[in-house]
Amino acid sequence: MVVYALEHPRARELSHALLARCVRLYWGISPLPELERGEHGKPFFPALPRCCFNLSHSGDLAVCALDSAPVGVDIQRTRPARESLLREVCSPEEREWLRRRGDGPEDFALLWSMKEARCKYTGQGLRRPISAIRVPLPGAGEEALELDGLRFYLGSGPGWRLCLCGTGMWDGNVIWLPETEIIKEESAT
Repeated sequence: MVVYALEHPRARELSHALLARCVRLYWGISPLPELERGEHGKPFFPALPRCCFNLSHSGDLAVCALDSAPVGVDIQRTRPARESLLREVCSPEEREWLRRRGDGPEDFALLWSMKEARCKYTGQGLRRPISAIRVPLPGAGEEALELDGLRFYLGSGPGWRLCLCGTGMWDGNVIWLPETEIIKEESAT
């Protein structure tokens, strides 16, 4: 598994160009293959079933994960969460985990990204209550966890948290691409 990232004010808008650039860098494929969407909206390449990807964006950040097997990725900018949102999103065990860790926005962003990455891995999306989506709760310093045969890899940086969910291995590196590469890719597509 590999994760590429972009920081740009138009990160959401540039996600397609980010995907095109990542597919070219990782698999050497250009132009971007035809995309279709699964039953619940997860995009895929119908002609290339072993070329799996997933995209996420939050604020001025976008990430693209690539692998030879299904993968889910989510990135979240950290920001305080209202108590009503915490009750909606968290199981009782998760709410207690957040309390024990001081209810910091970084931990909530991490928990949210883990839930989203799992849903994106399966392609089901957020079709059930968010609090019912099971994820392993990390301890101090843990960067990889397992649950239900899935690996959850955790990443972080100033003001953001990331989770990569899949069955493959990830070295923990996020490859930040210069915005000029993505802008160039956008104009070529």
